[in-house]
Amino acid sequence: MTSSALPEKMRALCLSAYDGRPESLQVTEVPVPKPEAGQVLVRVAAAPINPSDLMFVRGLYGVKKPLPAIPGFEGSGTVVAAGSLAGRLLVGRRVGCVPTPSTDGTWAEYVVVPLKQCFPLLPRLSDEQGASFFVNPFSAWALMERARQGKHKALVQSAAASTVGRMLQKLARKEKLPLVNVVRRAEQEAMLRKLGAEHVVNSSEPEFEERLRLICQELGVSLAFDAVAGTMTGHLARALVDGGTVIVYGGLSEQESRIHPGEFIFHQKKIEGFWLSEFFRGGFGKDQLRALVEVPTLLGKDFETPVRATLPLESAGEALRIAASDMTAGKVFFRPNAWGGE
Repeated sequence: MTSSALPEKMRALCLSAYDGRPESLQVTEVPVPKPEAGQVLVRVAAAPINPSDLMFVRGLYGVKKPLPAIPGFEGSGTVVAAGSLAGRLLVGRRVGCVPTPSTDGTWAEYVVVPLKQCFPLLPRLSDEQGASFFVNPFSAWALMERARQGKHKALVQSAAASTVGRMLQKLARKEKLPLVNVVRRAEQEAMLRKLGAEHVVNSSEPEFEERLRLICQELGVSLAFDAVAGTMTGHLARALVDGGTVIVYGGLSEQESRIHPGEFIFHQKKIEGFWLSEFFRGGFGKDQLRALVEVPTLLGKDFETPVRATLPLESAGEALRIAASDMTAGKVFFRPNAWGGE
């Protein structure tokens, strides 16, 4: 499709209020954006619903856009127009793309993306896998890099059955690092053991805290990755050896992290936060460049995103309900151009 053949209007999911109500997210016809210098226009093939997206539509994320706004932090599609000569080299290519957080996102038929935030996709990658190339894979890589740089000998993670959790499990096996996996259901424990996880602890079972502490002390676990927050942050902190660190990178419980002050005072424990946007905000240093080289080689292999459902933009309410109901079952995707689009 040439730029002259592009439609003037497109369908997009527009958010009118940060209240989480289904009626606040409606399909609206809006102008197709035009790429400026250093930007390309992508015809969106697939766009996932990540936990960060669920937080965004409720006004709980670290970024708030002026309303009305189009959500969607990542996606995949085909470059159909460019605002500069360099971008024209990508026209016709399938890419994974990450819009600037402050601009309109990927829950639309078209999205404008900075050229430097478009990554050509290998033919073997499906649209869904290409659409999920950034948020979870780069988060897992960056978290494991913290373990490498800190020379930690053993790790523990909450939400181990999540997509990021499974990616961390595979990376830990490659690094030969013992990883204690915390889940909350028996079927999640069975799934992880089938994937080769050796240490799995179910938080819904009696004496969970003591069992977690004993395993972590025996292995010498000094670094925890927490996607849950709430009381889980304290459970993980108590389980670590003295001087250990908990990195909170998610808030699935939607509760404040709670930890006894004695862990700080008497055991020198530390709590830190991780946000992928901050990891890349300073530009492309050594760690960021390594991530850009290494992560694409893992996509579709060690970094495979389970697909639960693909739905049109018109099914936004159902899509968000499914996405929030059971994240272990796989990710939900929008297919903006598959139903009635140009």
